[in-house]
Amino acid sequence: MIDHQFDEDFQPVLLPDYKEKSLEDMRAAADAFYDRVKQRHTVREFSDRPVPRDIIEKCLLAAGTAPNGANHQPWHFSAISNPEMKSKIRVAAEEEELSFYEGRAGEEWLRALKPIGTDPEKPFLETAPWLISIFGQRRSIGADGQKYKNYYVPESVSIATGFLLLALHEAGLVSLTHTPNPMSFLTKLCDRPSTDKPYILLVVGYPAADARIPKHAMQKKPLQEISTFFE
Repeated sequence: MIDHQFDEDFQPVLLPDYKEKSLEDMRAAADAFYDRVKQRHTVREFSDRPVPRDIIEKCLLAAGTAPNGANHQPWHFSAISNPEMKSKIRVAAEEEELSFYEGRAGEEWLRALKPIGTDPEKPFLETAPWLISIFGQRRSIGADGQKYKNYYVPESVSIATGFLLLALHEAGLVSLTHTPNPMSFLTKLCDRPSTDKPYILLVVGYPAADARIPKHAMQKKPLQEISTFFE
């Protein structure tokens, strides 16, 4: 929590950093970003090559700039490279995944997952150099030590996660958004308070030399299916 945020008066400052672009430069920038971001792919086959901590730290700082409810910044990122801890996470995650694939998922969900090629085995949880457990904080602690409610937590965490995925991609790393359900074991393993809810377990590193992705994952909806314009 930002110190003394509660009960502060509104103190406006001039917009910093913004630099207007010409229409030509705007179009070029939008094209360049699209060309770059469409090269991001979800990977499930990782190399065990180490990734320096400072790179992960800088990507987390980028995630921390995301817009959020009342500027409470209701997120926490537990970055894990410890092999013993990764092994414990794999055991707990695979237990939940096995239950999912053997009954909780239902036939329709399993049919939807079939072209993705997933199963209960999650070796990447130990192979990849980093796991980042992303928590949403239902409560924050103010400068006075009192707990305060956070607002728009799922929305804020989702936006921050998007920033983090793009920062990792820009840094030259690959990732996987892993979501075993339920994920309450992460709260305990990462020693987080009960008011923190785990949303995503992000797997981060270099791709394996022979990494593959599902052909199905290359299919993206066209603009007319994902947007409507009212002019």
